[in-house]
Amino acid sequence: MTKWPEQLASVGAIRFARRYHHFHEAVAFYRDLVGLPLYETFEASYGSTGAIFALPTPALTFEIVEASEPVAVDPHDQLCLYFPDQQAKQQAIRRLSDAGIEPVESHPYWAATGAVTYRDPDGREVVFAPFVYGIGEPPASVAQGKHEFPPAR
Repeated sequence: MTKWPEQLASVGAIRFARRYHHFHEAVAFYRDLVGLPLYETFEASYGSTGAIFALPTPALTFEIVEASEPVAVDPHDQLCLYFPDQQAKQQAIRRLSDAGIEPVESHPYWAATGAVTYRDPDGREVVFAPFVYGIGEPPASVAQGKHEFPPAR
């Protein structure tokens, strides 16, 4: 496992942020269907309106900021949630299933590893994986061959 760099040892929190054209629908999707805890909202703060979700603690957050225009979505723009096993994954997707939301086809890696993918209101993928990456990764992903990156200089 890679060690956290010494020069970043004092980092106290990390936030990921994305702009959303379908802002209110995205907030409801992540709060009500995915089940992320809504940590804070802000309106007209330095010109932005947004919502911050805790992932899984307030030290790791996911921020959604309202965009006035549609935002281009890359196929690899995913939020991947890793669960310890299939049962935990099934429990996590229950709200989506109960709401009648169907999984979508995604990258073949996710199907090979037993993950399920949904699209949020702006078309980004949310992946629910039945393993914790780097700890209990299924043999299907290993069979495809992992690539090692050269060490940093």
